[in-house]
Amino acid sequence: MSSIFGSALVDTAEHHPLLRDSVGKLVGGFGRRYFQEVVKRKAKPVELWDALAQAGFLGVHISEQYGGGGSGLADYNVVVEEAAAQGCPMLSLVIGSICAPIIEQHGSEAMKQTWLPGLASGKLKLAFAITEPNAGTNTHKVTTTATRSGEGWALNGAKYWTSAVDESDAIMVVARGEEVDGKGRPKLSLFIVPAKAPGITMTPIETALQVPETQFMLFFDNVALAADALVGQEGQGLRHVFAGLNPERVCAAAINNGIARFAIEKGAAYANQRSVWSTPIGAHQGIAHPLAKAYMAVQQARLMTARAAQLFDLGSGDAGEAANMAKFAAADASLEALDQSIQTHGGNGMALEYGLADLWFIARLHKTAPVSREMILNFIAQHSLGLPKSY
Repeated sequence: MSSIFGSALVDTAEHHPLLRDSVGKLVGGFGRRYFQEVVKRKAKPVELWDALAQAGFLGVHISEQYGGGGSGLADYNVVVEEAAAQGCPMLSLVIGSICAPIIEQHGSEAMKQTWLPGLASGKLKLAFAITEPNAGTNTHKVTTTATRSGEGWALNGAKYWTSAVDESDAIMVVARGEEVDGKGRPKLSLFIVPAKAPGITMTPIETALQVPETQFMLFFDNVALAADALVGQEGQGLRHVFAGLNPERVCAAAINNGIARFAIEKGAAYANQRSVWSTPIGAHQGIAHPLAKAYMAVQQARLMTARAAQLFDLGSGDAGEAANMAKFAAADASLEALDQSIQTHGGNGMALEYGLADLWFIARLHKTAPVSREMILNFIAQHSLGLPKSY
């Protein structure tokens, strides 16, 4: 299917149209039906992952010295969006946007050499564990603890909604230490924990998400960690983690922008082909206008997402504001696009063979995660508008 979405508006580098075309052709060779079948079999898209890895697309945001493409988040945004636009929204790509930047910015040289080449090549995977049942968005209430034990640490606690642990080599875990800051809040640290370390229990969470990645509840019972498990500086985990949280928001937006593109492409094609009383249904404003409105919304979301990625690569302090706005806009735009495309298809919109209805919950996920729309509004109100803190 030829795209109705040009790249001139949203691509921030001269090579982006070529990158977009290359990723689109590769992932399009697998396509929506392949992805649906993988999910139906409760399998993993190994063939697609390996193809992306072999083409060098998994590490475009990682420095060349560690085996990556060295082009930054702006390139990775293109990869994540284009995969989703071909009907293959991959949460594993979002996880890759979190851990690699944190290690590259804050890990030791030994840690970089251990993990970054493998992440870039797709041969290694990391999960990311921050969310807890009783902490939610308030990371300061994290109760998972890392206490000194000999030359290393002992990890105890629980994490919630941790993705793809079953296909990961290790887990980057956010844990509290014994020290507190000036406000009496525990200082946080980051650790890389082998996924099969003794003392880890994983419980799958049943969800409505139609994706290959499984969500887990994790329990840590005196998990022994060596001294070199620490990422960056002890007690500086909250500062370190933002090297990954802004890219996570950009890539969550990229998935939703891709889903929205897929939906609008499908809706426009169906509206052109489907005729009632000898007239294509797309000739009726009741069909055409909602699709046009959805198209404009997703183009605006794509623009903000591309800008957020660009600002992150530039090291700009405005990247956080842009990343939050991008995720907020993309979540709303993708749900509107899906809804209008499903409505355009009539009853066929609910048929799985059209590939739309089963995208709903992954699009809806990013209205809540990785940060809720309410907390984004709080952030914008406080930091962009200068209004009093409300929580």
